[in-house]
Amino acid sequence: MKGSYFIVPFSVTAHLITINLTLYLFTPDTYLNVLAIIGYNVAWLLTAVGLNFYNVERKERFITKFHKFLRHYLIFSLAYFALFALLKISFSVKYQLFVLAFLLFLLVFYRWFFFSVRRLYRIDGGNFINVVVIGNDRNIQSIQAIFNEPDFGYRYKGFFHNNHYKDAQYLGAIENSFEYIIKNNIEEVYCLVSQVSKKELQELISFADNNLKKLKLIPDNKGIFTRAMHAELFGNLPVLNLRGTPLEKNYAKYGKRAFDIVFSSLVIIFIISWLTPLLYIVTRLESRDPLFFKQIRHGYNKRSFWCYKYRSMVRNRDAHLKMCKKNDSRTTRIGRVLRQTSIDELPQFFNVLKGDMSVVGPRPHMETHSLEYSHSVDKYLVRHFVKPGITGLAQIKGYRGEISKPSDIINRTRFDIFYLERWSFWLDCKIIYYTIGNALKGEEKAY
Repeated sequence: MKGSYFIVPFSVTAHLITINLTLYLFTPDTYLNVLAIIGYNVAWLLTAVGLNFYNVERKERFITKFHKFLRHYLIFSLAYFALFALLKISFSVKYQLFVLAFLLFLLVFYRWFFFSVRRLYRIDGGNFINVVVIGNDRNIQSIQAIFNEPDFGYRYKGFFHNNHYKDAQYLGAIENSFEYIIKNNIEEVYCLVSQVSKKELQELISFADNNLKKLKLIPDNKGIFTRAMHAELFGNLPVLNLRGTPLEKNYAKYGKRAFDIVFSSLVIIFIISWLTPLLYIVTRLESRDPLFFKQIRHGYNKRSFWCYKYRSMVRNRDAHLKMCKKNDSRTTRIGRVLRQTSIDELPQFFNVLKGDMSVVGPRPHMETHSLEYSHSVDKYLVRHFVKPGITGLAQIKGYRGEISKPSDIINRTRFDIFYLERWSFWLDCKIIYYTIGNALKGEEKAY
């Protein structure tokens, strides 16, 4: 790729200059030590090698692997403080944290600046590669959509197929592709495996290997796509995983669980601890029913668990069969306030602490409704690949009220699946932020 060999050494140099200059200007007392200087630079480089940090992909953007950048910086920060202990250097924790925060800002700014400049450079015609496609089926539209992104730097020339097409991008039969690829300096060839014979594929592989052309094979997945699809290698056999999720990765799984424990503990200690006895006194003025209400709901892998809430309705035989509706006659006066502010959901932080739920995730439903929706709503059970949450993406998008028509649960399910496929820590933070805002507005909801 034209000019790409300068990217890694330039970025490494820019990062090291930023780190050393910042530490020299802000912390001369701790920086001006030969062993410390060596340690800082070696820590950054070793972490980069271990995480394969400088392997920037052509389709990568500023936010694409931002979590990888933060992981790199966190490990570097730990090594930074470890050096103080090893070299017995005294320091101010508060000031050093400020310096590291400022350094993080500079490195994030450089990352943004790098991808912005690269985007403009590619749009202007730099660092591009010429590509063609062998074959033509429904997959070609998805490939062309990527090629047409100007900041990715692809120059799509067209496709080859043994059937003749009245298409401006049709370049001819597959047998004519070899001559075209050489004459037009094509660097990458994308082959739709379903569109070529075994003999043609072997000839294409041999041609690419003998002419320094990159050949990329696109398997026949029968038009089955999901946002979470990715390939896994079983030996030398590629296997498509249709339902992968970022939450399957260890850093996400354990990081989310650690966040759940800390967040739920804080809520229990600082809110539920004093709110519970207060609500007990208030609710006793209106009803002799128990303060807490529990209901069996389906969670991770469709396992049943007891979901806890503050009671908002009088005792009734339909409590486990019919969801609460707006202006439901079963709702108590204090219960209506609890529901409008979502305070009735707070005991579910005990579910989070126990591990039955997460702070953020698809909302759990009653067993009867889960059974009903699993048969009537396509892909409904996909949402059970992760723990249910106290709040979720569907709730902040407006699907938190009564399910009065089929589109309500269908759209909830779509948002829940989108959350599974695109999870990030920042998405969780955004959902929590908007959930608090909605609660303060006092909108009555179901569940």
